[in-house]
Amino acid sequence: MVTISPFFKAFSDVSDTFTLLRPEIALAHPLDDGRAAVVEGSVDHTASLLGADGATYRRLFSPLVEHADSVAGSVLAPLRSPPRSPLIMARFGLNGLPTATHLSNRFSTPEAKALIAGLCAHSMLPLDAPVTAAFGLFLNVTAHAGGWPVVEGGSDRVIGALVAALDDEGVTVYMDRPIRQLGDLPKARATLFDTSAWGLVDVAGERLSARYKSGVARFKRGPGVFKVDWALSGPVPWSAEPCRRAGTVHVGGTFAEVAASEKDVSMGRHSDAPFCLVVQASVVDDTRAPKGQQTLWAYCHVPNGSNVDMTERIENQIERFAPGFRDLILARSSTSTADGERHNPNYAGGDITGGAGTLRQTLFRPTVRWNTYRTGTPGIYLCSSSTPPGGGVHGMCGYGAARTVLADLKDR
Repeated sequence: MVTISPFFKAFSDVSDTFTLLRPEIALAHPLDDGRAAVVEGSVDHTASLLGADGATYRRLFSPLVEHADSVAGSVLAPLRSPPRSPLIMARFGLNGLPTATHLSNRFSTPEAKALIAGLCAHSMLPLDAPVTAAFGLFLNVTAHAGGWPVVEGGSDRVIGALVAALDDEGVTVYMDRPIRQLGDLPKARATLFDTSAWGLVDVAGERLSARYKSGVARFKRGPGVFKVDWALSGPVPWSAEPCRRAGTVHVGGTFAEVAASEKDVSMGRHSDAPFCLVVQASVVDDTRAPKGQQTLWAYCHVPNGSNVDMTERIENQIERFAPGFRDLILARSSTSTADGERHNPNYAGGDITGGAGTLRQTLFRPTVRWNTYRTGTPGIYLCSSSTPPGGGVHGMCGYGAARTVLADLKDR
């Protein structure tokens, strides 16, 4: 979302200091017979690859991509903000509020239905849940508008750019300073918590109202993720040739198979054939691995707090669509939900989104308040993905919180 985020557009002095590399194909979704659905280039070009579903795809996405900046400005803003383009957002809402299943029923080919499944599965919800279509619609708009790029040299370059910008403003960033209670912090006019909603309560609970804490207690965690990183001796041998040129590959088979996988997770089960989000940055970034070799990472969704090792199941899924994949593995590193939470305590139970993206928690995140960056306690704010618009590399949670803080300080 970096390419389309209003925050990164507003602070070009940050975004101009790292390089985004756009793969030839933003994303691909392979099927068992060697075919694949792809999002490549313009809406018209992608539609031309979808055969009988091309016209439906074009009607659905052309207006949204044409007004991508307005869509992003509205979707990534607090919901209380008026839409920039009411007619376009009305179109987005009418198509996005229903389920992914409803959206897929507008298409007839296995490729188009699978493409919708993979996009909407980013919601980390069962595909028959309301608003799952909105996740797929918006992510596909970002794919056409920005190409789902990778950061040259690694995503930590984004962090480096942000820290450098802070340094230029005279800000000091402290590391390895665990904050267990508010007394561990210096006095300040405003304290912003870039933590999960539950982490905020852990640290500042004595200062928060009982009503706010009870609201957070009702805030539902999302599923966890199980992630694997690989060092490979060569490119992944995908059966479908377009997958070899894609930065992101959605591995999970047909719409029905992806839906079954996500339903399993929502019911507390571990899918034997999980939907896997696979990223092969080396397709466009030759700094990621020695010449001729490749890095690869993937994750699948699991129940929150899962202790099941999904490495073999993830590798089985990739091998299914890329026979010979296992023969290329030089080394691997698996990250369970517990490992993820140890790495970043905000990933409660492996939830990387700061709370489930259900319809209710899209509208009220994390509690029912007009401005959810405020906690009701003067001087204490929440600015993480537990606030609108939720998870993603867009910077808008902090942007929205910062604007709230500035407005409050001005009024004091």
